[in-house]
Amino acid sequence: MAKMKSGVKGGVAALDQSPSHLLHRALQRALDIYAEEFGEGAVTQRQFAVLAAADEREGATQADLVRITGIDRSTLADMARRMMGKGLLERERSALDARANAVRLTEAGREALAEARPKMTAADARLLKLISGGGRRAAFIALLGDLVKTGATPKAPKAPKPAKEKAPKAAKSHKSGKKAKKKAA
Repeated sequence: MAKMKSGVKGGVAALDQSPSHLLHRALQRALDIYAEEFGEGAVTQRQFAVLAAADEREGATQADLVRITGIDRSTLADMARRMMGKGLLERERSALDARANAVRLTEAGREALAEARPKMTAADARLLKLISGGGRRAAFIALLGDLVKTGATPKAPKAPKPAKEKAPKAAKSHKSGKKAKKKAA
């Protein structure tokens, strides 16, 4: 069996020490568990997030749902359109901002959400069981919350721009400049 290395090589963290890689793998595990709990034909994890967010904030605009769910604007607009086609959501102009669309659950959307909530609870419980100890589970949830807070993403420092080298200018006589302009005209 091959022995795994850990640590840093060439300034890059090994996969078992890379937060972005480990988060990606954790997401894969979470989505697998979600699919097992929900089964085929159920709402997707992202659809569940939209339904739950729309339920929590009645009359939320699509922009509000983008902020709440973290789903990008164009993807959420496409999802909302498809979910309206399935009769889960309805959209109307916001009373607060005529430029924005308010999204509301339909009766079918409320039913789908009510059916999905216990399955999401079971999926979350299965995922958290993979972490030993209640205190560690609570800390894990708190740390994930820290990662997704608005404005919590530190910006990478900008690399200094390389100095531009100036090419030596050829000396032109005043007369040769006028001749060049006349030829170009």
